[in-house]
Amino acid sequence: MSTSYAVGDTVAVRQAYPPGHVRAPFFIRGKSGTVDQIVGDYKNPEELAYGRRDAERLTLYRVRFNQTDVWANYNGPTKDSIVIDIYENWLNPAEGA
Repeated sequence: MSTSYAVGDTVAVRQAYPPGHVRAPFFIRGKSGTVDQIVGDYKNPEELAYGRRDAERLTLYRVRFNQTDVWANYNGPTKDSIVIDIYENWLNPAEGA
């Protein structure tokens, strides 16, 4: 398995809004987080949704985001976080990382 990111890397989720069946939650697009785990390589679910069984394999990452960075009005403890599974095609290196 060849991966673009390692555990501990800071990544940014692409801020894109393509039509169709996508696997990046709307609320996390444009946000930065830290890779917690490399889950593995899987066929691209966005392609599989359209019946394209020969879809390329993408690495799936488990990325941790601070709640205060995700939700503008978050009033909980500053240490609270959310973990999201997100495919490599939705990630970029974070600016300044």
